[in-house]
Amino acid sequence: MDKLRNYDISFSGLKTGKHEFKFEIDKTFFQLFDTDQEFTNPKIAVDVLLDKHTTFLEFEIKTHGTVELICDITNEAFDHPIENEIKVLVKFGEEYDDSEEDVITIPTTDHAFNVAHLIYENVVLSIPMKKLSPNVSEEDLKILDQFSPKDIEETEEEEHESDPRWDALKKLKDKN
Repeated sequence: MDKLRNYDISFSGLKTGKHEFKFEIDKTFFQLFDTDQEFTNPKIAVDVLLDKHTTFLEFEIKTHGTVELICDITNEAFDHPIENEIKVLVKFGEEYDDSEEDVITIPTTDHAFNVAHLIYENVVLSIPMKKLSPNVSEEDLKILDQFSPKDIEETEEEEHESDPRWDALKKLKDKN
């Protein structure tokens, strides 16, 4: 956790109310996590808004910028815009607990909260499952669709219709 201390937000000396923090994220940030990324060359700005209350903290984390992705179809690199926002409620308790969605419990003895993992998740969840370059045209997609294998369900239906033995067995099964 020591390598992520630049992303600690110390709340103990802050007055109740709203406080804003800004971070610039690049590839060195993602290297801190020792995981393979599906993107390269990230240029991301992060705005963290902390709304401090007497008994809990509200974090609103907004990310915007670009990452370089590789197109699944053409293998060409392209810049993909990233824009996402998450809200997290941080409350105080006996020990650290992040089992609830959007609610994190930290020990009452803590004086700072590290937002690095939240920023990481915010960016990674913004990456699309299907990476499609903006240079791929609708015509290209139609041509690819013509030569793509059909759905498995359609193939199974075709096989089912062509073999009457299975129909006879199915009728016997349905009677029971």
